Amino acid sequence: MKKKLVACFSLAACSTFAQAQSNVTIYGDVDQYIGYIHSNTGKSVTGLNDGAILRSRLGFKGVEDLGDGYQAKFTLEQGLGANTGAAADAPRLFDRQAWVGINTPGGEFRLGRQNTIIFFIGGAIDYTERTTFGSLINTFGVPSRYDNDISYKSPRIANFQVDLHYAMTETAGESIGTRGVYQAGVDYTNGSYRAGYAGLWAKPLANALYANAVVYHNLYADYDYGKGKIYFAYVRSNNVTGNANGNNATGILSNVSIPTNAFAGNNPSVLRMYNIYQVSADYRLTPQLRIGALYGVIKDTSSGNAGAQGGNVGTYYDLSKRTTLYGFANYMKNDTNAGFRFSGSAGPTANLAGADINGKSLIGLQAGILHRF
Repeated sequence: MKKKLVACFSLAACSTFAQAQSNVTIYGDVDQYIGYIHSNTGKSVTGLNDGAILRSRLGFKGVEDLGDGYQAKFTLEQGLGANTGAAADAPRLFDRQAWVGINTPGGEFRLGRQNTIIFFIGGAIDYTERTTFGSLINTFGVPSRYDNDISYKSPRIANFQVDLHYAMTETAGESIGTRGVYQAGVDYTNGSYRAGYAGLWAKPLANALYANAVVYHNLYADYDYGKGKIYFAYVRSNNVTGNANGNNATGILSNVSIPTNAFAGNNPSVLRMYNIYQVSADYRLTPQLRIGALYGVIKDTSSGNAGAQGGNVGTYYDLSKRTTLYGFANYMKNDTNAGFRFSGSAGPTANLAGADINGKSLIGLQAGILHRF
């Protein structure tokens, strides 16, 4: 009898544990590609890189139903370079996301390290989800995620959804709201149409040499015509922090964190504003095969001749719901004083730099595999 009771209690304990864990999901992806980059200087580089479309990652997310339309939620997500096994950001355990929140009938509230609104709407920017070599918006640099972030996302009402964020600097002597990273977004969907805005603002330190705020304004509009989509996107920003190395390399406001005094206001590059225009489209040839093309222009509105233009053609082939083969051919021409270089979802470890990108034209080829789990 005692053995039977022990067995029953053990079974009950295991069942309870399983139920407690049933709302926790382990997820991730592995994205690896062969990348080739050639400069018109004659220099080329070939390598195995991580993340043409999605940075390889491992994540944990959970939802607990609290009743009456309320839920407790969390996400912990770690980026990694699958080509080397190294963490994407070595000092952090969960560099991509680490937040907890409450979903209510009136919207969702989150606290922690979170993706930006700008990063979240990447699928509305172009057919590559704004991550391949050919995306000029990606090349310029996209604000991705920030620490100490407080956010609110509304329910979708009359086809509109509002998103608000405030990431604190936690600087001694400053009252809340004095500085930090502010974000606002509105997204509209109606049948085949989608349009919206996502923006970011950040102030420098008090008494900064340059009082200009860092801004990033992104407008987008899409049309789903059945066999594919047409995408239009516009960006206005003074925060060049993409995978730059040459003439455009600068450090104003980090795209992934806000360490103390990261935006001191002493960098004259904050005075230079850029406009980015990009159009793309895709077409599904078969249920498994999709092709697309993209063209974009980066305009240096300060007349510094530090912009670029380019685009790509690409193809996706779905082996299954989880596994995709892909290939892209990309081109970019830097203006005389520009030094942009290619970037994927993650900056390629095999890339060109300096004299091979400043004022130069680049060709890039990508062929890889993405598996989601």
